[in-house]
Amino acid sequence: MKIIFATNNQHKVEEIQAAIGGQLEVIGLSQAGVDIDIPEPHDTLEANASEKSFTIYRLTGHSCFSEDTGLEVDALDGEHGVKSARYAGEGRSFEKNIEKLLEKLGDNPDRKARFRTVISLVWEGKETLFEGVCPGRILTRPEGEGGFGYDPIFVPDGDTRSFARMTLEEKNRYSHRRKAADQLLTYLRQLSGFASSSATQPAPSSGSLPSTSSGTQPAPPISQHPEN
Repeated sequence: MKIIFATNNQHKVEEIQAAIGGQLEVIGLSQAGVDIDIPEPHDTLEANASEKSFTIYRLTGHSCFSEDTGLEVDALDGEHGVKSARYAGEGRSFEKNIEKLLEKLGDNPDRKARFRTVISLVWEGKETLFEGVCPGRILTRPEGEGGFGYDPIFVPDGDTRSFARMTLEEKNRYSHRRKAADQLLTYLRQLSGFASSSATQPAPSSGSLPSTSSGTQPAPPISQHPEN
């Protein structure tokens, strides 16, 4: 079974595919033959995720999903949230984004932050939203060469290493994107009934996001509504 992930970011495709495992083939926009840069004009992660998934659903007629992720920093009143990718300008340079964030934080001892991902699934015209949260803290300087985005300056709660110093498998133990993907996968199983024998172990839960492993009840989607 294949599903379109409404993104041009191959790093995100690989991360979601690793989270889901071999039960479902995730293809990005280029693999689906779609050449489009979808705007993210809204003020919430939920609205931007919906914009992307419905755009691709209307364009292709195929069920698809999208995600929007933001880094929310306590000492900056939740900045930069929905504008994380464009924090230092429309060029989407994460080196400049990191530089600006560290400059604004300075020597502030409050380094608490969280990554938050919202996935929008549009299945046969009906949208369902899922959320994953990874709490952690911001380092004073980048550490590590792996990952992408803000990974070099973010350390998840329960570890001492930045995401950029972890393998993808290690990162998925904490990943906000993994937590949302686990809920997406559980929901797709219920819709399509595809086998779960090859399921990977879900990431540890955070806050109100319970595990989706066998024997527990999956977290309900955060909302459902048909296309307007």
